[in-house]
Amino acid sequence: MKKKVLLGIVLGIFVFLVVGITGGLYLYNSNLKEVDTNAKENITFVVTAGEAANTIVANLKKEGLIKDEFSMKLYVKLHPGTPQAGTYVLTKAMTAKEIYEAILAGKVTRDTTWVTFVEGKRLSYIASVIAKNFDYTEEEVESVLDDKTYIATLIDKYDFLTDEILQNGIYHPLEGYLFPDTYEFMSDISIKGIIETMLDNTASKLSSYNENIESSKYSIHELMTLASIVELEGARSDDRRGVAGVFYNRLSTGNTLGSDVTTYYAVGKDFTVDLTWDDLNSCNGYNTRGTCVKGLPIGPIASPSFASLKATLEPEIHDYLFFVADKNGKTYFTKTNAEHEAITAKLKREGLLFVY
Repeated sequence: MKKKVLLGIVLGIFVFLVVGITGGLYLYNSNLKEVDTNAKENITFVVTAGEAANTIVANLKKEGLIKDEFSMKLYVKLHPGTPQAGTYVLTKAMTAKEIYEAILAGKVTRDTTWVTFVEGKRLSYIASVIAKNFDYTEEEVESVLDDKTYIATLIDKYDFLTDEILQNGIYHPLEGYLFPDTYEFMSDISIKGIIETMLDNTASKLSSYNENIESSKYSIHELMTLASIVELEGARSDDRRGVAGVFYNRLSTGNTLGSDVTTYYAVGKDFTVDLTWDDLNSCNGYNTRGTCVKGLPIGPIASPSFASLKATLEPEIHDYLFFVADKNGKTYFTKTNAEHEAITAKLKREGLLFVY
């Protein structure tokens, strides 16, 4: 009798284990199936170099591309390999196995294009780079960049874009706001997709300085404007923070900024052409060399680098009102115009003065 009871218990445990294992395997395999067999939408998924497999799995779950994170991690552990960095186009109609095998094999499903935008350039340059790398004309790109209806939707989407970019006199609303960097784009990306990818990058860069921005007496538009001037005036300087400090001092003391680079933008000339007296004295919202603009120009004049953004948001505190940088990048700060002119004349005699 005892043997029968014992046998029954063993048999029961065996059945329980078989059922449990069978159920577990069923659930495991079910969780590796496609999320939606009818899904047609392509989802762009990026794997960065050296990214851990568990991080990739977590990101796949976040994007809704797999059903269950635990089952996927178990699958990955049972099928070791090295994920390949790249941009993948996946769908919810793919099984978890198909997705991970594609990532292990580096099967990027659509071509991508790497594009570099150099800092300190105008929006027209950005339009030309986009046209050069994609199947769009510069006119098509510029049309989207200056489309005020589209710009209004961007103002709603991005906190750092305000109605100031649409004020009368602004040449291009997004001037200075598209962050210069190296990007990997899908080869068939839309113009708006490019613009918003660059704006996303700007948002990311500014996010670490939210407190500085909120505590500043200047609006974000004014700060971006100043950063663009620091970029062009301080790029050859070894002290952008000091350069930013000079401009803040000039603003607080009521001096004009007196920046030639704003005049170049105002009259539409590039730096290979000399400015005339008429250019310097022209009256519009950008030219800080004339008498019309007492403070900051109406908007940014170029795309500032992160170094210039940082210098603008964390300027050096001093009492200088003038600066000049020599060809070696050394910056000379002075308190009076007489001192400034003396330094400038000395650098000119020594062949160290940079001339546009």
